[in-house]
Amino acid sequence: MSRAALLLLADGRFPAGGHAHSGGVEAAIAHQAVHDTDSLQAFCRGRLHTTGLTTAGLAAAAAAGVDPLLLDDAADARTPAPALRAVARRLGRQMMRAARATFPSEDLERLAAERPQGAHQPIVLGLAARTAGLTPLDAAYAVAYENAGGPATAAVRLLSLDPLDASGLLARLSTDIDAVATSAAWAADRVAAEGIDALPSASSPLLDITGEQHAAWSVRLFAS
Repeated sequence: MSRAALLLLADGRFPAGGHAHSGGVEAAIAHQAVHDTDSLQAFCRGRLHTTGLTTAGLAAAAAAGVDPLLLDDAADARTPAPALRAVARRLGRQMMRAARATFPSEDLERLAAERPQGAHQPIVLGLAARTAGLTPLDAAYAVAYENAGGPATAAVRLLSLDPLDASGLLARLSTDIDAVATSAAWAADRVAAEGIDALPSASSPLLDITGEQHAAWSVRLFAS
């Protein structure tokens, strides 16, 4: 296991396409639900414990060796909004390109062949983590951090926030990130005995609604 691989997967410079997506915060800002650092922190915390927990569980399960095709179907079931399913697969295609170049493996090649239009991004990340010798908890941490870090970074551009304030926000969310990653890895560990329904299925209906609205905008800074 190389913890340097975890740093690479969690690095915003890893060419996985996440920089083009706001994690729903662009729509939240347009609706004035997010307008300053405090409201952004509340948004990121809510996202962490819903979408973040669900996707971290999928990534952890993929890193644990659960059938990625079964997980991809489970991800579809946990993503009711068509626009957000399309986003997850688009990000998955980009993550797959980066992962195959960085952590080549038969598992990644097989998933790429089975899902030519793209598998859900957390599943690809989980497989990449497994190939790199990382643990399910490591994969869960990478996804949990991304679920808060992505919106925080996007909000710096959208609200002209001080980047230092965004970094402080992420530091304050460290306990939440720990809790989400640990819960996700624990759920993934139960899949062998309890089946795929052991994975989290927390939802955020408002993110689903605003995600569909955002996809219909003719002018936007971020793809989602």
